[in-house]
Amino acid sequence: MNYPNGKKGSLTQPSQSRPSGAGNHAFSNRGMTLEEDINETNRFYLDTDKAIIHKKPTPVQIVKVNYPKRSAAVITEAYFKQASTTDYNGVYRSKHIDFEAKETKNKTLFPLANIHNHQVAHMRSVVEHGGICFLLIRFTLYQETYFLPAEKLFQHWDDKLKGGRKSISYDQICQEGHQIPFQYQARIDYLAIIDKLYF
Repeated sequence: MNYPNGKKGSLTQPSQSRPSGAGNHAFSNRGMTLEEDINETNRFYLDTDKAIIHKKPTPVQIVKVNYPKRSAAVITEAYFKQASTTDYNGVYRSKHIDFEAKETKNKTLFPLANIHNHQVAHMRSVVEHGGICFLLIRFTLYQETYFLPAEKLFQHWDDKLKGGRKSISYDQICQEGHQIPFQYQARIDYLAIIDKLYF
């Protein structure tokens, strides 16, 4: 897979594995990635008519396809047509919802290198137009997921651009963010945090 800037990348991003038994959760499905948990949560929101939130498809231009079998096709070369913005968007209580989901194995910080300039620019536009924008950050070794409002991210991002820290410490995320407890149906119930912060 190749990006518009010519650099090669992977067609699919490998999901980060988590150590078994991490954290204090005794749930059988805690081996799921953050993306899988969010997708299940969004499915629950949709099924219960609570919100309409979807993962954004990434536009891809397929260049080469091999056919090792008559019944199978394998994409061997493809390009991202454009840089992606954020992972998810939709509508909740008449508000546009837009967010990025990230996992880190780091115990003490979240590297800002996990976010890109064009994503921050997109998030700023969403906020300026009255939408609700945020990050969902999972510390995989702790099995903890945090809701970090975009406005808090912007402060750290702007500080980085001025020569400041290139990461947000775990302690800062605990203070500035909102931990989302794992549940069975709405596994990552981020709408409960939105209700408290914005309505």
